[in-house]
Amino acid sequence: MEQTSQVIFDKNSIEFVTVAAEYCSFIERSRGADKKTFVDTALKILPLLYLKASLIPECELIGEGDLEVFVTEDDYEYVRLVVANVMGAQDDYLEVFHPDMAYSDTPIKKTISEDLADIYQDLKDFISVFQLGLNATMNDSLCVCKEHFAEFWGQRLVNTMRALHDVKYNTSDEEADDAPAAWDNDEFDLA
Repeated sequence: MEQTSQVIFDKNSIEFVTVAAEYCSFIERSRGADKKTFVDTALKILPLLYLKASLIPECELIGEGDLEVFVTEDDYEYVRLVVANVMGAQDDYLEVFHPDMAYSDTPIKKTISEDLADIYQDLKDFISVFQLGLNATMNDSLCVCKEHFAEFWGQRLVNTMRALHDVKYNTSDEEADDAPAAWDNDEFDLA
């Protein structure tokens, strides 16, 4: 158990927890955000999130059961819709690192909103388990998050950064004025 405590209280682990919590908070506050501000903020927090995730120390699972899941399908869909609303017509981008791309004659379309919601889902579940304060589940949550970063959301993060970079630096004046649609759904509240 001492090694577990060393991993979850390692400086790099604590810094990752801090950035992951900030990312979740940023996404949860993005409803009605200005696209320029949203893109600028995302382009600052995503590289930091990638860096901190890559510095998580090696860890091993110690629990036997599955970790609790906190993000529901409704939560996920809410986050995806909020980001899609902010991004408007610039939510779509062409995926070049998809495994099926080598066999495809047509481009594969992805969305910034889905990628950010995928990242949010993993990180929010991680943060929620971590907040319970139980060393064993904190350790396992950190290990699972590190594994998911390597296998899943890390690639989505860098792909989305490429798309967001394009929105920020290669946007015509007409696209920059693309206002998000009015939001009238108060059904969900993640706070």
